[in-house]
Amino acid sequence: MRQFVNTRTAIVVAGSVFLAGCTTFSKDGGFDTVATTASERLGKNTVHVKTDADRQAVAGRTREMLAKPLSMDDAVQLALLNNPGLQVSYGELGISEADLVQAGRLPNPGFKFSRTHSSNDLSIGRTFSVGILSVLTLPIASRIENARFEQTKLQTANAMLVVAADARRAYVNAVAAEQAAQYAARVKDSAEAGAELALRMRQAGNFSRLDYAREQAFYAESVAAQAKAQQQAVSAREKLTRAMGLWGSGTGYTLPDRLPDLPKDRPQLNDLESFAMQNRLDMQAAKLQTQSVATSLGLTKATRFVNVLDVGYLNNFETDKGHEHGYEISVEIPIFDWGGAKVARAEATYMQSVNKLAQTAIEARSEVRESYSAYVTNYNLAKHYRDEVVPIRKTISDELLLRYNGMLASVFELLADSRDQVGAVNNYIDALKDYWLAETDLQQAVGGRLPQQVAASSPPAPATQPASPTKLEGK
Repeated sequence: MRQFVNTRTAIVVAGSVFLAGCTTFSKDGGFDTVATTASERLGKNTVHVKTDADRQAVAGRTREMLAKPLSMDDAVQLALLNNPGLQVSYGELGISEADLVQAGRLPNPGFKFSRTHSSNDLSIGRTFSVGILSVLTLPIASRIENARFEQTKLQTANAMLVVAADARRAYVNAVAAEQAAQYAARVKDSAEAGAELALRMRQAGNFSRLDYAREQAFYAESVAAQAKAQQQAVSAREKLTRAMGLWGSGTGYTLPDRLPDLPKDRPQLNDLESFAMQNRLDMQAAKLQTQSVATSLGLTKATRFVNVLDVGYLNNFETDKGHEHGYEISVEIPIFDWGGAKVARAEATYMQSVNKLAQTAIEARSEVRESYSAYVTNYNLAKHYRDEVVPIRKTISDELLLRYNGMLASVFELLADSRDQVGAVNNYIDALKDYWLAETDLQQAVGGRLPQQVAASSPPAPATQPASPTKLEGK
């Protein structure tokens, strides 16, 4: 920037230099906001990997967690430690802080030197200059960049919550797909046994051609269903692997056999819309964006007529005149451009930011209502399958098997019940999966956590194991 020659100018420069000296890089680089959000809203740790020591610490923690079957919380924690996309988001903090520090520093001064001579005269010109407008607007520019840095912190923390939610969904889908694949394998084994028994009975003349064809068709369909379920399990597992950022030997992790049980009672959640408006980080970031644009608009109006204002100190020398001292001021004259376009652009940008904030609020409220409805519906549906459908199907299966062994029920009834049982169990697995996905969506919709004063639920109910398909044995 350029230097001044009077006392007032010197004071402005000195104050700006002091301000510039105060604008330095922070120790945490803005990451404390992200780490605190992960701890308070998820109960997890996250690391901005910058050094080899950080990488080694993350690798050690990862190996420790992969040594046992993964829980839902484990999957989220691994994603927060290893997901490369999350590390990319963390890099935005460094970029934004660099912009903040740059905005708080004085621009470099300019120096111009000229030397001319004629036959008898030598003329030397030296000019040391600094841009006064940049000096005057330095405090406001610093405040604007500081607001943007705070906005970047919130956006980065929100990106971390999104990664955590995606990892949770991927975990639910992977475990449910694995559970469905295991059940499909048992169904295939049962269908194979039924088809074998039907063949024996057909050969003995005790089974009609139609009933035999039905059992063969059920077996053929179960083979196809088992292959499809296995492929879905592989695909869901790979999505989880990507979400957790694992590769190499880390991909050999072990998943539990089934999803966590449905909570015994569903917590009552009230005033979720208001909670979401206060808790969601994207709402907070949008508010900061609007405030920052408003501040920038004020700066634009203040400087609309002054595009360039430079002050310089002159020290010239000519052989016949000696040294000449003085100063020069250069300013653009607003003849063709009065700054109206700049102000109009700033006002349009401000209204755009206001409308974006309103749209974000509308979408957030709608997401809360939609996700809460899905949360309640899927809980009730999963509970219905757990408490009503699956137990009834298991009772029917057990009773039919007893009657079949006691020669009181025909093989036709037993085989038909085996087919009916498959649909009920698969529906329960899907209902349980949908509940955990709905809970994840609701948590994300309200800002990464449910209201703690009402979110605590009762201990989980005893595990309800899916009924195994009846396996027929030849008599």
